[in-house]
Amino acid sequence: MLLTPEQQAVLDGKKGETLQKVMRTIVMYGDIFGAEKLVPVTHPEGHFVTSFGISLMKPLFSTMEELIKADVHTIGKFTVDPRPLDYANVKCALLEKVAFKVMYGKQEEYEGQLKQVGLRDKDAFTCTAYLPEVGNVPKKGDVLSWAESSAVVYANSVLGARCNRNSGMLDLFGSIVGWVPYFGLVTDEGRRATWKVYVRTTKKPEAQVLGSAIGMKVTEDVPYVFGLDKFLGEELTDDVCAYLKDFGAATASNGAVGLYHIDRLTPEAKELGEGLITEDAKEYVIDDKELERVLKSYPVMWKNKDAKPSLCFIGCPHLTYGQLIGWTQTLSAALKETGRRKVAVRTVMTTAPEVKAKFMQTAEYKELMSMGVKVSSICPLMYTNNPMTKGRAIITNSNKLRTYSVARYCKDEKIAAILSGKEGV
Repeated sequence: MLLTPEQQAVLDGKKGETLQKVMRTIVMYGDIFGAEKLVPVTHPEGHFVTSFGISLMKPLFSTMEELIKADVHTIGKFTVDPRPLDYANVKCALLEKVAFKVMYGKQEEYEGQLKQVGLRDKDAFTCTAYLPEVGNVPKKGDVLSWAESSAVVYANSVLGARCNRNSGMLDLFGSIVGWVPYFGLVTDEGRRATWKVYVRTTKKPEAQVLGSAIGMKVTEDVPYVFGLDKFLGEELTDDVCAYLKDFGAATASNGAVGLYHIDRLTPEAKELGEGLITEDAKEYVIDDKELERVLKSYPVMWKNKDAKPSLCFIGCPHLTYGQLIGWTQTLSAALKETGRRKVAVRTVMTTAPEVKAKFMQTAEYKELMSMGVKVSSICPLMYTNNPMTKGRAIITNSNKLRTYSVARYCKDEKIAAILSGKEGV
């Protein structure tokens, strides 16, 4: 790898042993993937995946302590994934609390470490840092040092920024030295599509199922999607961005997609069109029958497959402001149809702290509370990692949460029917 004199000086230890270790890690990371050089991080606000103080992660805490002792911090303030717990809005049984105390026993201490290294503020905990209310919004062409699969795929695809699917700590290290390896999705060639996906459904497909189908088919490759603009239009409105947020999260968790292009819609597809597609690109056709096949392939992981759901999570990734308004209206109409005042299943909607604060000022928030729904900023995935919680019959509209937990996936329409008491699972 060719390094500039400034980069070489850091690698040689001329700016201290701790920075030398950080730089050596970044260089080794690049070497593994054949990177020819390092490039500057042009959006200094990082986003990191490791937000949870799991007691067993001792190497993480000792590394953070070494950074703090050496007065090493990130080049810009950063956001981080959601907290794992919120007892006020997501109630737990006694044994669950005991397990959580053991699992996340270092949470308070770790958050203190994050603050010293460059955490933006106490509300900087969300997987949707790119939302306007949160404000960590890269520009087209910006080079990032981010992690969190759903955030990376959104930044790459919808915003046109450039970032590889970094792991925890590599995201932090790149934001400390201010350089990342030049390979993969940071390069022009790495952003070319090797799959042509044709959406030929009779109506707008469920974002979570469509993303799941594409993710499982193309795995880590880059898809160029035709036909979706028929349902979404050619402008990145708030509703379209919310759809692509959920779609991308499913491609990234059900596969390992870090970038997708939507014909006539996403920035690079609008600019370069089919010139983004490689000559030997494979093809995948998605129609109603294919989506139904994918949906039926999801296993039910509940111990009792016929159990009545005891908890519903909506929002993984975190909901947008518009989605919170939309879900309130949907549930209100569904409950009126069945004559119920409150939802039939304990329900938690998750969103970024700043989005929740904005939503709390609306009449819809009061209406949602009157239905018995809670709004939280936790990570549902981290909550469901509790061994005691795995015994719960949890439903969700998130394909990501379904993939990483024993929660059972239901489409939005089905969720509304269950919560209103109109249908069972």
